[in-house]
Amino acid sequence: MTTTSQLAEHTDPWIDLYLDNAWMEKGLSENSLSSYRRDLNAFAVWAMERGVGDLLSVERAHLLEYLGHRLSKGYKARSTARLLSCLRGFYQYMLREKHISQDPTLNVELPKLGRSLPKTITEEDVEALLDAPDTATVIGLRDRAMLELIYACGLRVSELVGLELSMVNQRAGVVRILGKGGKERLVPMGEEALDWLLRYLAEARPELIASGQGSVLFPSLRGGFMTRQTFWHRLKRYAIEGGINKPLSPHTLRHAFATHLLNHGADLRVVQLLLGHSDLSTTQIYTHVAQHRLQQLHASHHPRG
Repeated sequence: MTTTSQLAEHTDPWIDLYLDNAWMEKGLSENSLSSYRRDLNAFAVWAMERGVGDLLSVERAHLLEYLGHRLSKGYKARSTARLLSCLRGFYQYMLREKHISQDPTLNVELPKLGRSLPKTITEEDVEALLDAPDTATVIGLRDRAMLELIYACGLRVSELVGLELSMVNQRAGVVRILGKGGKERLVPMGEEALDWLLRYLAEARPELIASGQGSVLFPSLRGGFMTRQTFWHRLKRYAIEGGINKPLSPHTLRHAFATHLLNHGADLRVVQLLLGHSDLSTTQIYTHVAQHRLQQLHASHHPRG
């Protein structure tokens, strides 16, 4: 079995060469480079232990054996698909640079990935979460307004914490969102979220921004933009206080927003616009979530369910 110390001690100059090139050509992030290195190192250690030699000595049969080894160890298909993608990039580079004469990943198929449904929560869970902050305090009132807005508008956490005061149109009841790729969209807040936002603006925000100035809609205790991590931790805390025993993240509320709209009869293209999806196929995954919910309701309440 490959140990952590073996992975840490193992060095392969071919891996370094490939990753240096991948970093320059593809602009991979540090996290991606770290994942690639971990996958390549694990495969290199496995090949070394079996007397195959270094990574350039690997043949297709060795690769298939390794994939079978991972399957026996219970690795998930998505993890193996990521590994195979990494190995393909490595061996295609080595073939292009004429370090090998044949790519061992050729004609090796990716494992089939099941279509994973977004994790969501019930409307009752959402109500419990929204009721968790202590709105008698400045921080609690701010957090209640943030939770109301992220759920009412289906925002990404980066969109929420990056909001500025000028992006809210109180009279029209809409918020202007700057999404991925700099794309703007207008999203209605709904009466409940707007009421909490107005209360927050009147009672809490002036205390968080002592000067009464500043553009940040939901400032941190220091008066600047809140980090995504800070909001995530506060969300976790409110989930515990609300008695929600399910995995919960800011994105879960975005999923809940879309699923609950569809459950109540919203048009798919409207949901697409509200979420800021450029492609309708990205939004269509929520129809599966809504359908799954309807099937559960049918099974629970129909006499022949």
